[in-house]
Amino acid sequence: MSQLAAPTALRFEHQPAPESGTVVGLGTASPRISWQVPAADAGYAQTAYEVEITTGTTEVFTVQSPDQVLVPWPGAALTSRESAQVRVRVRGNDKGDDWSEWSEPASVETGLLAPDDWTARFVSPKNNPHGSPAPLIGGTADLPDGVVKARLYATSYGIYIPELNGQRVGDEELAPGWTSYQFRLRYQTYDVTELVRPGENTLEFLVGNAWYRGRIGFQDQKQLYGERLAVLAQLEVTTEDGQIHTFASDGTWTSRESNVVADDLYDGQTTDLRREPGARSPVDVLDADLNLLVAPDGPPVRITEVLPALEITTSPSGKTLIDFGQNLVGRVQLTVRGQAAGDEIVLRHAEVLENGELGVRPLRTAKATDTYILAGPDEVTLDSPLTFHGFRYAEVTGVNALSKDDIVAVVVGTDLRRTGWFESSDELLNKFHDNVVWGMRGNFVDVPTDCPQRDERLGWTGDIQVFSPTATFLFDTAGFLTNWLADLSAEQQKDGSVPYVIPDVLRDQHPATAAWGDAATIVPWVIYQRTGDAGLLARQLPSMRAWVDKMADLAGSNLLWSGGFQFGDWLDPTAPPENAFKAKADADVVATAHLARSAEVVARAAEIVGRPDVAQQYATLADGVRKAFASEYVTAGGRVLSDAATTYALALQWALLPTAAQRRGAGDRLADLVRTSSFRISTGFVGTPLIADALADSGHPDLAYRLLLQTGCPSWLYAVTMGATTVWERYDSMLPDGSINPGEMTSFNHYALGAVADWMHRRVAGLAPVDPGYRTFEVRPLVTDHLTKASARHLTPYGEAAVAWVRDNGQVTLSVKVPVGSTARVAVPGQDEPVEVGHGTHEWTAADPYAETPGVPADATIRQLVDNAPAWTAIVAAAVEDQVVAADTDLATRLERYLDKPAAELLAVLGRFRKNPTAPALQAELDARLTQ
Repeated sequence: MSQLAAPTALRFEHQPAPESGTVVGLGTASPRISWQVPAADAGYAQTAYEVEITTGTTEVFTVQSPDQVLVPWPGAALTSRESAQVRVRVRGNDKGDDWSEWSEPASVETGLLAPDDWTARFVSPKNNPHGSPAPLIGGTADLPDGVVKARLYATSYGIYIPELNGQRVGDEELAPGWTSYQFRLRYQTYDVTELVRPGENTLEFLVGNAWYRGRIGFQDQKQLYGERLAVLAQLEVTTEDGQIHTFASDGTWTSRESNVVADDLYDGQTTDLRREPGARSPVDVLDADLNLLVAPDGPPVRITEVLPALEITTSPSGKTLIDFGQNLVGRVQLTVRGQAAGDEIVLRHAEVLENGELGVRPLRTAKATDTYILAGPDEVTLDSPLTFHGFRYAEVTGVNALSKDDIVAVVVGTDLRRTGWFESSDELLNKFHDNVVWGMRGNFVDVPTDCPQRDERLGWTGDIQVFSPTATFLFDTAGFLTNWLADLSAEQQKDGSVPYVIPDVLRDQHPATAAWGDAATIVPWVIYQRTGDAGLLARQLPSMRAWVDKMADLAGSNLLWSGGFQFGDWLDPTAPPENAFKAKADADVVATAHLARSAEVVARAAEIVGRPDVAQQYATLADGVRKAFASEYVTAGGRVLSDAATTYALALQWALLPTAAQRRGAGDRLADLVRTSSFRISTGFVGTPLIADALADSGHPDLAYRLLLQTGCPSWLYAVTMGATTVWERYDSMLPDGSINPGEMTSFNHYALGAVADWMHRRVAGLAPVDPGYRTFEVRPLVTDHLTKASARHLTPYGEAAVAWVRDNGQVTLSVKVPVGSTARVAVPGQDEPVEVGHGTHEWTAADPYAETPGVPADATIRQLVDNAPAWTAIVAAAVEDQVVAADTDLATRLERYLDKPAAELLAVLGRFRKNPTAPALQAELDARLTQ
């Protein structure tokens, strides 16, 4: 009997259908459909599918195809407001009766697809300049009996919180979110059927400044998008007779002042609970371009978690401090009672403590302060929904008696579905991965931002470019990032330049910059790889081409992009705190490498979307740039200009070294740089996502693990040892003595350096995509003696894929789970050739190659001694204890030129310096002894 299960997990575009209810407000008339098959017989492969669509009538469409991800809508295009019920079934062979059962029905409903669908108009208070109390804008609607469906379509200039008949509408936060408002403004669709009533209905919106009119960016800009807050709202109800009744914002609406007397994303919210809403006054109807309205591509911002207070303490200065145990993004909710009218309660926020007090210097000019003036002794829960902060600690003043039970932190962020997990036998590494997850949660607040706490919080293109592979594994970011890419295309300059931040609030700065502008090519390519969305590539291809054309124009006829402004390998840990630009990697090398990489990506994207002519054009460009790079920046032996870890990683991973000798030489030189840093990280934003792959692929996987698991500063795990709960902007945002890095720009919640987590997923655990959407994935874990186990699982478009390996009792056990519709290519331990397996769970066992730890050969070189972790650790410990060197990095640096020398010579030198520490003499002795 067939085990073919009915399809489940239907999706429309990148939005999952809820188990009960409807995907409302979809912005496309012909949404692509995806589904999963939870179980099937061994050997099953889909050959056909049927889609049943019910609108006014029911139609069934049969399609001969193996595809099940983002398949075309087979029926007639939907119209605005139209709903459809969809069921899917699949067939695994060519027999007409061998169909699965039908899926459970999923419902989808379009939003308002054209400007003419709107009868509403933007309405704004007549007198509400910046600095005024937040307005309440609303109107009334007289509704008939017999309402069977009610929808509210709404957006605003500013952020809004809607109430219908005194009840909160929906659970969205910071709506309508942040887009490039001058080009694209999202509207939301709410099902308000349960909130309306016959007769008079009151609809009112509390509107805050937020990104639209509040402070934005580090240049102290205000009112960047406009001077006036406004609301656009359209309430449509359908009655039993099928008629649609529309009530829309217009000149009859009114505005009044709320008790929120000040609100700003950076500075916080001030609320005077003594204030009653002011008198109603007329509104102005604004002339606005409704062509800019778009439906959301992904989920909204919501409260995603509530954390209790972990501890209440008193600071050295006598301040009351709350520790929530986690650096998070959101706000504090505080319940108070029994206090007098006029009492003022103040909450200040910070990510860390310094000298026992709030560490507020990283906030720069952001006040991050919420203030409440109480109306009297009645119990009240204080909240500030028109702002958000990045914090772990809050300082509270003005509360008579504060209990942990009265205070919580609400976590706010885009409500992304978790799709990826990782675990290993190393608890520090596991905690680092948790920190990456929390950092992403805190910085994915409608836009992929760079920090949530200071006067910035901008969508830096370079950050998401390097982090997008990690992001797309950990969470379902497809709709979130496709929305952001639409803004990138809209903000892109006519000459192809990509702004540093999207949405672009630094409007006077538009030079083309490598790695940052490459978000235009890399991010859509990553989304395609991880989700199979070829339609996105087709949509973004003009933007992708424009960026590469701009780079090629700057490079000129010699195809070398040199000179001009570059961020380079931003925040190289060797750069001084006050100068993040001063990276070791040559900026021209970095720029030209990115030109080669992006040209290759555009060529591949063009081929996929059916543009072979374009593909050939950019493939030729990429080949020319690679040749120019090798000729100008690489020696015959593989040395790369500036001799920096990042430039070697770029050259190795992006095929910029034409000969085997160059590739071997570059890999060996990179390995020596890692050794002589004593496995401290030396890459900034550009090199960090690549260095572990470069080491592993060039034959040095053990060194990649030594780098990953290092706990000294700078390293990925150093912050974990310092108590970090998110990834830091700098490897040393906090110094070993507990003081904050002296650089002006320091954040303790910044996802970019967490990009190495992608290597942990793909190479440590061994779960890597091959064909788009994980239709085929590779299982090739780098089993190591540094770990006894590692695992990863990911909710692919086809279902859950998982990999786990365990070393125990002299054996390695590898387990793999493959969802129906996918295939895995597995590098089985002990076998030379990979094995291809279909859906199901598979397991293999082989001898553990690390069952015994190898010793150091008697004739070992210094390089071999450094490579033996136990031996190197013992030698460094002895040298430090005997005061021969101050630290492992001191000894490793001194050995840079002598790695090929006998280890015995080093031991002899160190032996003579026991209890006799003079660094110049040590170096002289090393030079004399080891140069012989």
